[in-house]
Amino acid sequence: MAGPSRADNSILGRWWWTVDRWTLGALGALIGIGYVMMLAASPSVAERIGAGRDTFIYKQVFFLAVAGSIVIAVSILSPRGVLRLALAAGLIALLMTAATLVIGVQIKGARRWIALPGMAIQPSEFLKPCFAVAAAWLIAETRRNPRFPGTWIACGLFVLIVLLLKQQPDVGMMVVITAVFILQMYVSGTNILLVAMSCLAMCGGLVGAYFLFEHVRIRVQHFLHPKQGDAYQVMTSLEAFGNGGLWGRGPGEGRIKDILPDAHADFVFAVAGEEFGMIVCTLILGVFAFIVLRGLLRLLKEQDMFVILACTGLVCGFGLQAFVNMASSLALIPTKGMTLPFISYGGSSAVAIALGMGMLLSLTRRRHHGDVP
Repeated sequence: MAGPSRADNSILGRWWWTVDRWTLGALGALIGIGYVMMLAASPSVAERIGAGRDTFIYKQVFFLAVAGSIVIAVSILSPRGVLRLALAAGLIALLMTAATLVIGVQIKGARRWIALPGMAIQPSEFLKPCFAVAAAWLIAETRRNPRFPGTWIACGLFVLIVLLLKQQPDVGMMVVITAVFILQMYVSGTNILLVAMSCLAMCGGLVGAYFLFEHVRIRVQHFLHPKQGDAYQVMTSLEAFGNGGLWGRGPGEGRIKDILPDAHADFVFAVAGEEFGMIVCTLILGVFAFIVLRGLLRLLKEQDMFVILACTGLVCGFGLQAFVNMASSLALIPTKGMTLPFISYGGSSAVAIALGMGMLLSLTRRRHHGDVP
């Protein structure tokens, strides 16, 4: 279908000719893959827990439709509009994340969700894109005006977020947000010694998490000694990839989804491996890599430090989340309950990732006769 004419001076017309249509198309492809994988993986899980066979399908169709709309709506905003949205949404997400410690629903030993009619929201999911943009603005303002303590404010917000996530606890989210923030500090030109010390502190924090949190210690021990512990999901996931081989068993022919508890969520990549094979898994990996690399390449001619830092944080957080999910499914790292963007089941995750990708598309739109703003 042809796009609007270049002479179209409407909001949608200007948006179409300035947005990165390759990245937009790649995101659309991931949403399409998400629909296919919900059809493949969720009915068996729903039946196993006594829900209607199509329960997860209907919900995810709605979530992904909302996510696609958010990507487009947010990508129309100006950089100033993106900043305002990130600050407002980030404040709400921060307050709701704190509220989970009081009124949150406890699932599998963690208090990360707030129950709403028909669904549960994980507010911390929205902290990832919003904090990345807010921290980028604060650091960039410090570069413009050294008297403005933006970097210190960003560090204070980071510490507050980490403390809230520690109380839930959500170590995986802490790692992603920490890694993104350290990367932003590095890109902003922070002294390399301080960046190195921050990396060492993060490694020390991971070691501390091993001793502080029993579930972290159990997962690490199962990763190191899979035959000595309950590594059922990981071993079943690896079996699924082995069954699929190069070309897969075919759509609907997978068997692992019938016995894998989180086949529609954390281990949906394993279902893809069994039914569609290594070729399709490699294609999915390639789509994620394309979005990350193209997002970074769009910044090569960028001069605005805010845009550089914000897009770096958004795209690297997106890529890191995808890596954690796929690597966990392949037993390359200890398991972590983190969704595969747009493909795993989950409303909070889909909407939060859509928010971040909409911000990325907005900030990388071409303005002023083809120059990147």
